[in-house]
Amino acid sequence: MNEAQQERLKACLKELATLLYEEANKNQIANLEGIEKTVRSQMLEYVSPEIALFLLNKQQEQKSGKLEKLKVLLEN
Repeated sequence: MNEAQQERLKACLKELATLLYEEANKNQIANLEGIEKTVRSQMLEYVSPEIALFLLNKQQEQKSGKLEKLKVLLEN
């Protein structure tokens, strides 16, 4: 990852952290244990499924592209 990508990632993560903080139960993030549980819960509920879906779609796009190339080769 180049420096520009790292900076963009940091900016996106700060925005994400702000959104997740706004949704967090403030009573549950009063100590380190509560923060860890809240972060883990939010990651599992909101972040991980979106990343998994994105990666799955990318994988399907690649497979689809390979199938199209194979069809073109077979037709010629």
